[in-house]
Amino acid sequence: MTEREQHVHEGVHGYSGSKMWVRPEDPLLRERLEWFQDQKLGLMMHWGPYSQIGAVESWALSDEDAAWSRSELEWDVDGEELKRHYFGLNRSFNPVRFEPRVWADLAAEGGFKYFIFTTKHHDGFCMWDTDTTDYRITGPDCPFRSHRYADACKHLFDAFREKGMAIAAYYSKADWHTPDYWKPGIAGGSRRGPNYDPQEDPEAWERFVAFTHAQIDELTTRYGRIDALWLDAGWVRREEGQDIRLEEAVERARRSQPWLLAVDRTVGGPYENYVTPEQTVPEAPLFVPWESCITIGDAFSYRFDERYKPTRDIVALLLEVVAKGGNLALNVAPQPDGRLPRQAAERIRELGAWLAVHGEGIYRTRICEPYFADECAFTRREDRVYVYRLYRDEEEQVPEQIAVPYRGPVSRVELMGADEPLSFKIVDQGLVICLPPSEAEQGRTAPYAYGFRLFV
Repeated sequence: MTEREQHVHEGVHGYSGSKMWVRPEDPLLRERLEWFQDQKLGLMMHWGPYSQIGAVESWALSDEDAAWSRSELEWDVDGEELKRHYFGLNRSFNPVRFEPRVWADLAAEGGFKYFIFTTKHHDGFCMWDTDTTDYRITGPDCPFRSHRYADACKHLFDAFREKGMAIAAYYSKADWHTPDYWKPGIAGGSRRGPNYDPQEDPEAWERFVAFTHAQIDELTTRYGRIDALWLDAGWVRREEGQDIRLEEAVERARRSQPWLLAVDRTVGGPYENYVTPEQTVPEAPLFVPWESCITIGDAFSYRFDERYKPTRDIVALLLEVVAKGGNLALNVAPQPDGRLPRQAAERIRELGAWLAVHGEGIYRTRICEPYFADECAFTRREDRVYVYRLYRDEEEQVPEQIAVPYRGPVSRVELMGADEPLSFKIVDQGLVICLPPSEAEQGRTAPYAYGFRLFV
């Protein structure tokens, strides 16, 4: 199976793969991609009116995706009535317990280095104070409009920047609410793309292009420094007859924000500066900048009965992603009332505590052979190789000696969290490291992973 053919999550997305990646010509953008590869861990959040119903973000609006996206909705209505119900959710969206700095504080404690926030999903509801539509969090029909944090993007971006984190603005190029993308009254339902042929009504399409450019302009001129414009809805592309002239919007944004990375995901080419697998990790390392966006539970949007991944699994996921050369964008979905789910917050704090000891082999590192093998993850920085031996089960027996498949020269080995050298020996299969006696006690719970510094 090729990289392009890998599909995830009910077939909604694949990813473009390394062969479609284009190295930027601009030295500043190349520098920013090096910065991006240093970060390793981003916090992603999908939040909007859809959080009230536990739906799969806004996908229930698409008739093309009805079979899987509407299966958990209990509205006993036809597709058109369902859409009317959905588009009315803005009138009840009132997250009065939303505290942006609480989110930012937790992210900092969790070791996150950047923040990806859904400014607008495919449903067209804007989480910022836009002039382009009334279908927004500060709009006349949204009860949250009078709240002191009503302009959610502004307050979140400011709060996360105050904690030293970079900002990526998720923005869907599709918009199922605006009449110049989905025209009202057209028979046959609605698919992901426009429900008319842009070639047959170029005036309507040009209005949509202008609308899209105006929204991107607002996000990149009114909301402070934006480090990445994270663009979803990969079907909106020139090859599909949906040319929004994205290059014009991005290059205009770069006049004031020349460092801006563009992430036209699943499209490839010069405006997909890094590749974004979704809900999956590539089988082998990718030798281009990339980021896997993966949920802390089962879904990107809030579910009332969500099952959250154990912290042990999150650590293993992070280590595999980083060992294969990528970043992990861990998605956490806020509740309808604006709070973060308690279990998700617990996982984040536990992850942060582990990173406080073991993060030196994760942040600002690059890949190192053999990458990810035999339950070991490898990274490198300067004259140090870092190896993590994963334990998938807390009941797994921890031996006194740990074998790792690293065959390079080694002069000294240390356990992260300690400075004393460990005994080791070089064998045909790699390296055998002797743990301190305190780490191999009978009945001791296996750690998430042991981290070792190898001085080479």
